[in-house]
Amino acid sequence: MILQLNPSILVETPLGRGMALFIIDYGMHQNTCWVVAMEESGIVKHFDCNDIILSTNYTYRLNLKHNTNCRKEEEQKLQAS
Repeated sequence: MILQLNPSILVETPLGRGMALFIIDYGMHQNTCWVVAMEESGIVKHFDCNDIILSTNYTYRLNLKHNTNCRKEEEQKLQAS
């Protein structure tokens, strides 16, 4: 089954941030596949569901802790350089 996300969802992947366009469900014996258009390059990639994290959404209060952790890491990198 293929589900088109409307609206698309902003997600974090191992390759960076992107917009999730589709979800492909192959059944109960395989993980769901996410089809994501990468923000930097526009390249469309497929990711396993274990590789996807929802980006922070302040309106719906989603994943606020992840964004806090990312900010701390960025600040530490700036202080180190």
